[in-house]
Amino acid sequence: MKNIFSTFLVIILSLNISKHVSAANDDDIYKKIDLFSEVLDKINKEYVEDINQSEVMDAAINGVLQSLDPYSAYMSPESFQNMQTETSGEFGGLGIEVSMEAGVVKVISPIDGSPADEVGVKAGDYIVKINEHQVQGKTLTEAVDLMRGPVGSDIEITVRRKGVKKAIVFKITREIIKIQSVKSKKINDNIGYIRLTAFNENSSTQIKKKVNEFTKDKKIKGYILDLRNNPGGLLSQAIKISDFFLTNGEIVSTKSRKESENRRWFANKGDIINGKVLIVLINYGSASASEIVAGALKDNKRAILLGENTYGKGSVQSIIHLKNNGAIRLTISKYYLPSGKSISEVGITPDIEVAESDDEFRINTEKDNQLNFAIKLLNG
Repeated sequence: MKNIFSTFLVIILSLNISKHVSAANDDDIYKKIDLFSEVLDKINKEYVEDINQSEVMDAAINGVLQSLDPYSAYMSPESFQNMQTETSGEFGGLGIEVSMEAGVVKVISPIDGSPADEVGVKAGDYIVKINEHQVQGKTLTEAVDLMRGPVGSDIEITVRRKGVKKAIVFKITREIIKIQSVKSKKINDNIGYIRLTAFNENSSTQIKKKVNEFTKDKKIKGYILDLRNNPGGLLSQAIKISDFFLTNGEIVSTKSRKESENRRWFANKGDIINGKVLIVLINYGSASASEIVAGALKDNKRAILLGENTYGKGSVQSIIHLKNNGAIRLTISKYYLPSGKSISEVGITPDIEVAESDDEFRINTEKDNQLNFAIKLLNG
């Protein structure tokens, strides 16, 4: 138990949990550490079953991080390695971006065309059961590990959805998730429609290419940028894409505990659609980088936002390597809109609120309330 206590003490100190505490508070912290050691000792001696002390310590470390916010977490060496090799093709996924809320896994957004998207999993769903395993009491990393598996294998997830009394069970076949981040089409011969599903390294290049194709057509009178169910991605891409449609003004800023890490980004001259009307579609599945773009265009009065309030993930996480070859995902700063407002827990409110269709929208669907409203708006 002494070794466990020492390890936990080192971890606590390395995480630098206390913020410029006084000597009196220091004493209180050491009392809490003593209390934790006592609790561990009691568990080890009195619990009804033998425990794996290493797993208990991993859970304790993760508990510290999860108490900070839903996005900070501990990754054991095995979990960290799995994360690094996710795209190797050895494992399949469901195609959902998730976080932890109230002890259960919450879907931020399903990826377009992914197995989860195809069966009807929606942003805002709470995953309460994975196969026969209850999610309550598990860490986010443990839940994600349960959802991973060989390509072609089946999994059952049970979700709770707001407004639906009964739990919904989905049977999903795992696949290798391939993200095509940009899709486009011409609507009614006069509207350029661009759907962005993720902010990866090539997203801005792809969008610029699509817009250049549309600008050659003199019939194009306006554009629709669809950010629905886009869970985010690279900050650099969000800044570049916002800059495409702005001629000046602030795009986003980040604020951290370290003043040296506070940054602000501004738009350069040049609007690639030459001032034509731009409508941005958003919903609850629009998160992080999507919210940066939507917020920048709204605050600079460059676009009309249409749809539903966004998710509210306005924080920056960094992967920090640990000596045991594991890592922690830790929130290091927060995003702020040009207006000075934080995105965190609040999200972006649309200029025009339009409820999403009952049916899952698709790029070719005719039952898309939000898209149809945007088309009518552009056509006067």
